Amino acid sequence: MQKLAIITTHPIQYYAPVFKLLNQRQNIGIKVFYTWGEAAQQKFDPGFGKSISWDIPLLEGYPYEWVKNVAPDPGSHHAKGIDNPGLIEQVNAWQPDAVLVYGWFYKSHLKALRNFKSKIPVIFRGDSTLLDNTGDIKAILRAIYLSWIYRNVDHALYTGTNNKAYFKKFGLKEAQLTFAPHAVDNDRFAVTRLEEAEVLRKQLGIGPDEKLVLFAGKLENKKAPALLLQAFTELNIPGTHLLFTGSGILEIELKNQASLYKNIHFMEFQNQQYMPVIYQACDLYCLPSKGPGETWGLAINEAMACGKAILISDKVGAGTDLVKEGENGSIFKAGDLTALKSELKTLLQTEKSTLFTMGQRSKAIIADWSFTQQVQAIEQLTNKCRKTAKR
Repeated sequence: MQKLAIITTHPIQYYAPVFKLLNQRQNIGIKVFYTWGEAAQQKFDPGFGKSISWDIPLLEGYPYEWVKNVAPDPGSHHAKGIDNPGLIEQVNAWQPDAVLVYGWFYKSHLKALRNFKSKIPVIFRGDSTLLDNTGDIKAILRAIYLSWIYRNVDHALYTGTNNKAYFKKFGLKEAQLTFAPHAVDNDRFAVTRLEEAEVLRKQLGIGPDEKLVLFAGKLENKKAPALLLQAFTELNIPGTHLLFTGSGILEIELKNQASLYKNIHFMEFQNQQYMPVIYQACDLYCLPSKGPGETWGLAINEAMACGKAILISDKVGAGTDLVKEGENGSIFKAGDLTALKSELKTLLQTEKSTLFTMGQRSKAIIADWSFTQQVQAIEQLTNKCRKTAKR
């Protein structure tokens, strides 16, 4: 059995189920090396403005090791925040046939890429896109640097169309790329929670014939919740509501701006087990991100798994693959208030039954973007790998 060492910073709700499924299937052997160190279990998330403790198990069902992190300011928010002098020795002790590295930005991850290149196959996973590319001198210099980075990668697992274009831009060839879709636990989000959703709507004062727009995520500038709030209030369409679910730096400002509107609601950060209820309570999910750095937007996967129509900006990486114009939602130009108002008005003035039909189309589209597909891609690629040189 081929052995794959997985290097990533900390347990994440979107990755831990993948590791668990890989281990359960036993088509390859895996071990995860968490480079943030044990302190990651009390991770402070600057986007939410609080420490997050997920209510789904992130460290069960697969083998892992903590790697000692000696960074003075540990964390994934800057390159020097992941510094593991013992990482390579720890990985070598397990004697893997290949290594999968999540992200190159961190000091130790880049060092691992460079060390294992030409010793064992190096697989890379990231979800960057070219959507924020400005074409200025900084972008040109960055392109040179990224081309150098990816020369240390034998194969990349791409998350979708925009991510694939990014890898090709910086030197990886078609034969070096394998599709491993960005995914969430579709089955968990698809379980019917309609009774709870109806209770939530009643608590918020939303009638059965009224429409609810949902924003779920960090209340930060990158995701542009203020633009959505402005568009919604300026449209002022009767029988519609807007719900912001999440926490972040813009929370107080948004609440102040919405204080006079009884049809605008706020819920603080909600954990994973309750999120399907919130998605199922809405009629339309909106992610108006302006970037930079909205590489995918996994909340879109979650909303689609719950059978919802989608409205997003063109800076959201998932849009090219998941949002089919007029079928399950719409895409507007990021930062363009007029464009957002136009699309939002069209969707909110349509019949609820039409939004429901669009949501069912979302559910059909997202069915193929699953953990199983991602796991199969990792297995197939790992089993093709052979040691290319002695350690």
